[in-house]
Amino acid sequence: MSPPKGLSRGTGSSELALFIDMIMAERGAAAHTVEAYTRDLSEFLAFLAAKGKEATTASAEHLRGFLASLASKGLAPTSRARKLSAIRQFFRFLLAEGLRADDPCSAIDSPKLGRPLPKILSLAEVEMLLKTASDASEAAAEGSARRRALRLYALLETLYATGLRVSELISLPRGVLTADDLVLTVKGKGGRERLVPLNEAARKALAAHLAAVGEDEAKGKSPSPWLFPSAGGQHLTRQRLGQELKALALASGIEPSRVSPHVLRHAFASHLLERGADLRTVQQLLGHADISTTQIYTHVIEERLRRLVEQHHPLAQAHLTKRS
Repeated sequence: MSPPKGLSRGTGSSELALFIDMIMAERGAAAHTVEAYTRDLSEFLAFLAAKGKEATTASAEHLRGFLASLASKGLAPTSRARKLSAIRQFFRFLLAEGLRADDPCSAIDSPKLGRPLPKILSLAEVEMLLKTASDASEAAAEGSARRRALRLYALLETLYATGLRVSELISLPRGVLTADDLVLTVKGKGGRERLVPLNEAARKALAAHLAAVGEDEAKGKSPSPWLFPSAGGQHLTRQRLGQELKALALASGIEPSRVSPHVLRHAFASHLLERGADLRTVQQLLGHADISTTQIYTHVIEERLRRLVEQHHPLAQAHLTKRS
């Protein structure tokens, strides 16, 4: 593999050319990897050149200045972190080759990536999904179509009522409702058990679903040990549930890519907090071992409130008009 076009040892980028030669020869870097390193490091070297510096004379302050310039351009923290990673490897190479006596990156912290906010659905969108599923379960003809519709409606009501992980939901045993249909005893991560209450809508949907399952069994079908059995008697797979939810989203007029079992778990948590539930209770319901995991939902609510203020507050609107 030859060095990328435009990379010349006679244009002040000889160290970069040596570095690229190294990752090609010693690491067997793929073409797209070489191009990415070349692009990121060339951008950094151009920044240094504008300051009258080269890779061999750059300081930690020059690196901070480069990262600050990327941030001012609106580059995402993940992209800035990727560029810094390339620069770190470049300077380690220069140090190992004796082309520098120090590594200026040692004093540089990586950009804080933060934690991505979970995707959520509004209450109105969840209600639309529930209504569409309920209507479909009532309108479905007899037979397998009706059983599938009743199962999907029961799954949806249970998921939104409890916030279960999809793995917990689909693997619920048939006997989970035997002792008490007001709560579910769920075995979560690490074998930890927790009690999750069921609302009336979920209980009714589950009763209708189980009645349809019982009708099948009365006709000679082998009973399944699972609360949500597939046609073959095993529990429903997460892939199949995901497909059914996306079809339901489409029928509800919601972008299918926005709907998944995990998104409904997020909706459960964020809607509870919006209506005054305390964080510890939501943590217990979700089965989070660490409350910091649950706190991400407070950031979702804060972000939504911020956007509402920006969109509807008269002073915010006046500020935006003035800026434009």
